[in-house]
Amino acid sequence: MIARAIARFIRVSPRKTRYVLNVIRGKNVEQAFALLASVNKGSAFYITQVLKSALNNAVKKTNGAVDASNLFICKATADGGPTLKRHKAGSMGRAMPIRKRMSHICIEVDAIKKVAHDLEHAGHKKEKKEKQEQPVKSAEKNTKKKEVKKSLAAKAK
Repeated sequence: MIARAIARFIRVSPRKTRYVLNVIRGKNVEQAFALLASVNKGSAFYITQVLKSALNNAVKKTNGAVDASNLFICKATADGGPTLKRHKAGSMGRAMPIRKRMSHICIEVDAIKKVAHDLEHAGHKKEKKEKQEQPVKSAEKNTKKKEVKKSLAAKAK
């Protein structure tokens, strides 16, 4: 059971918002609220609001059967929204651009602890194990090549 909440057109840049989202991703909802209360970033206020909304959506979806202690943040993203373009005075009479960025914050909570980020990196660990096994195979190939060369040399004599 996944519950989602989205806040759109938030006047905080997505890059700054992602710093805070990376702190709470994969955590229990109660832990996330505690972390957000102690983080000294402007986007923490908006993320707290979105997290409360996702929690309420989960409770409403299950008719009150789910508690905050059982929910985990399985997905937390901050995507870029529209950019307000302004100008300020620059040197030698020029105009320098100012980009006032907006973000769309999306948080999904689930009763099962799973994080898409962890699942992506799990595949990389398997690849590393396979790479460790390859040198053994190459050593076997080298011994086979030596045997073939010896047999060819014996046939040539």
